[in-house]
Amino acid sequence: MRYFLLFALGFTLIYCSEQGQRTFPLKTKLTESVYASATIQPDSLYKAYAVVAGILDKNLVAEGDKVHKGEALVHINNNAPKLNTANARLALELAQENYSGSAAVLRSLKDEIHAADLTFYNDSVNYYRQKRLWEQKIGSKVEYDNRLLAYELAKNKLNLLKANYSRTKKELETQLRQAKNNYNASQINSEDFTVTSKINGTVYALFKEPGEIVTTLEPLASVGSSTVFVIELLVDEVDIVKLELGQKALITMDAYPQEVFVAKISKIYPRKDERSQTFMVEAVFEQAPKTLYPGLSGEGNIIISEKEAALTIPKEFLFNGNQVLTQDGAVDVMVGLQNLDRVEILKGIDESTQLLKPEE
Repeated sequence: MRYFLLFALGFTLIYCSEQGQRTFPLKTKLTESVYASATIQPDSLYKAYAVVAGILDKNLVAEGDKVHKGEALVHINNNAPKLNTANARLALELAQENYSGSAAVLRSLKDEIHAADLTFYNDSVNYYRQKRLWEQKIGSKVEYDNRLLAYELAKNKLNLLKANYSRTKKELETQLRQAKNNYNASQINSEDFTVTSKINGTVYALFKEPGEIVTTLEPLASVGSSTVFVIELLVDEVDIVKLELGQKALITMDAYPQEVFVAKISKIYPRKDERSQTFMVEAVFEQAPKTLYPGLSGEGNIIISEKEAALTIPKEFLFNGNQVLTQDGAVDVMVGLQNLDRVEILKGIDESTQLLKPEE
């Protein structure tokens, strides 16, 4: 009667006899899950690097400070860019002066062209007058030839000066554009010595102190979201194929030992870490704890499937993967869901089948 009452209440019937430990299959709610180690990190967490080398002049923020996108984080000291910028500015000013200033080269050439144009006009008038006289057999051939030579020389000089003006103008325009480009590039390089935040968030770490050498290979700061945190889960490669986006995960943390938090899988990274043989999976809290810090650790159980009334047996009563031991001998069964303790039996036995625990 005692075992009958226990079975009616839904407990597994287990007893010891000369034949060993026994049990009956039991219908119960079964949840299959995948275990993962968990680490809490701010969303959009990234490390800020310098694009130039130098000496850290000063940290413009402190750890824990809230920052806006574009706000300066650190400043690097290097005098070479400042000198380059100054030289580029002087070169630009000189190019502008040569092109359009009061002492411009082009203005001098314009004056020469104007003078040559007057000379050419005067020589052309004299030439054509002499030509008409010569056509009327008035004057000498020598005088006509001299007027023609003067006319040709004036014409050639004017053309040469105009060509020189066009060439010089093009060269000065090119020099001016180059000077502007060099100056703009030097300003950009100067801006590179100030590292700014890429997001609105919180400064979680500063890795350098003023006076230390800065390289492009070492991070200067760590910045992430102030309000949104993600759960980084490391899943064994055996279990990764069971996961899908949107699956529920139950998270426990060392900082909150008495609470279980519900989260959902939001991202599955396809690359395996060869050292740990795990895959990275991200989850987001449905309702996050009030206070979180980067690096808080815990554990996660990602729920793969659930069944309200599954026929289950303890895992130790299953052997060879798909067999159980009855009073009539070994019986093949079809297994379904399973967790750490119990496994679902889909076919082969029922609730009335008494099972014997196989010898180890």
